[in-house]
Amino acid sequence: MPAFLVAYVRWVERFNWFFGRIAMYSLIALMGVLLWGAIARASGQPPIWTDEMSQFILMGYFMVGGAYALQVGSAVRMDLLYSRWSDRTKALVDILTIGTLLFYLGVLLWGGWESLQYALQYGERRRGLWRPYMAPVKIVMVIGIAMMLLQCTAFLIRDIARWRGKEL
Repeated sequence: MPAFLVAYVRWVERFNWFFGRIAMYSLIALMGVLLWGAIARASGQPPIWTDEMSQFILMGYFMVGGAYALQVGSAVRMDLLYSRWSDRTKALVDILTIGTLLFYLGVLLWGGWESLQYALQYGERRRGLWRPYMAPVKIVMVIGIAMMLLQCTAFLIRDIARWRGKEL
């Protein structure tokens, strides 16, 4: 494989690993928000922002941590035949199926980008009492989808190398 493709794969995997590890610590912030909400409710002063903020933090955790989950192989995989195949057959099937995932993520990124532009242009707010701006959430969503796309292209390059009998 050309050196620039090897460098690309290594850069993407370092990038997603770093931000995936950071995303893991967002669960501490999530626990803090939920704890604050529970204590405030028990004291008779329920805050209006804790439920939505916890949803936003959890969404960020899933979106930014998704590429990391793919990278470390913690995503669920249906394995009826796959484990019996040779490495070259696995690589070929992965090459074919990753195309579908790349298409799906591309459409998702396009829709997320359009939604982000709308949120920025019109100052979109969520309905409810708190009415937070939606742009920060949508920015995290677009970044998370882009990270997944980068990770999937790195997988595609690795699979092509494996199919050709080389390892990166």
